[in-house]
Amino acid sequence: MGFRMGIVGLPNVGKSTLFNALTRTAAAQAANFPFCTIEPNVGDVAVPDARLDKLAAIASSKSIIPTRMTFVDIAGLVKGASKGEGLGNQFLANIRETDAIAHVLRCFEDGDVVHVDGRVDPIADAETIETELMLADLESIEKRMANLTRKVRGGDKEAVQQERLLNAAKAALEDGKPARSVAVDEEDAKAWKMLQLLTTKPILYVCNVEEENAGSGNSQSARVAEMAAKQGNAHVVISAKIEEDISQLDAEDAEMFLEELGLEEPGLDRLIRAGYELLNLQTYFTVGPKEARAWTIKEGTLAPAAAGVIHGDFEAKFIRAETIAYDDYVALGGENPAKDAGKMRAEGKGYVVKDGDVLHFLHGG
Repeated sequence: MGFRMGIVGLPNVGKSTLFNALTRTAAAQAANFPFCTIEPNVGDVAVPDARLDKLAAIASSKSIIPTRMTFVDIAGLVKGASKGEGLGNQFLANIRETDAIAHVLRCFEDGDVVHVDGRVDPIADAETIETELMLADLESIEKRMANLTRKVRGGDKEAVQQERLLNAAKAALEDGKPARSVAVDEEDAKAWKMLQLLTTKPILYVCNVEEENAGSGNSQSARVAEMAAKQGNAHVVISAKIEEDISQLDAEDAEMFLEELGLEEPGLDRLIRAGYELLNLQTYFTVGPKEARAWTIKEGTLAPAAAGVIHGDFEAKFIRAETIAYDDYVALGGENPAKDAGKMRAEGKGYVVKDGDVLHFLHGG
């Protein structure tokens, strides 16, 4: 089960620098000019989770396999992208294929790094991007509704549902609100998602600040925090430059570097976790002498579907799940002690997997 987060923003806000740090590669050229990223770069990153290391140590696992998220570095958008300005249409299509948006905002002053509009104003930058996405959605809605006309007249139930949802999205957008502001009933959730509107995607604002403000942020990031809170979106403060420097160091040197800066952990760890939470994801574990492994599922996932993340046959031929809560596994010192203490439970098809569950699935042959 792959989850993709698109890194977007205006040119020269630090997107590619951030991507380089995330993937620890130089795949995305971080250059001081617009459109240096022509094709979207894609990188898988491990989701940091200290629980996995603890489980592996208890079980003496030979290998540790974290769960992962995919980040897509999408070239800089500019005003007019929805009309094809810059490389707009291509970039908008790339955003459409992601599950969420990490919107990098420039919250730092640097005369050596040009801003496409000649000023530093993260709120205005956020509004520019949001406006382009909203305009692109409106154009998409107009085209879709025109194509639905004949089916709606013929009484096609699916087409009628689509038209109703498109009208709801259009009303919100024309009122200056993103499509994610529309309240959607559970029965419409699948059809709503199929519309693939850009402004339905959840947003994480990434405030890129100067190195000295990486821990506490600055006045510009404070403005973004206020904006995000009003919108019901999330935000995180990082210094892309620091993260890129850390990515070039080994673990020991990186830890010393962070201590010198007075930082408890890399900003990227916060960013990845924030993205994980933004998508309502959680983790369960499988643990044994061969490997300790983390698996990603959506909150509310039932045991058979969780088993299906490992292999489709596990879901189709699911019998039951043996589960131990993470805290019990650690406190009691492993699977057998937890089992002896009565902390291992047998759960059926209706069990909702909890974050941190240590699971073993039984399935038919």
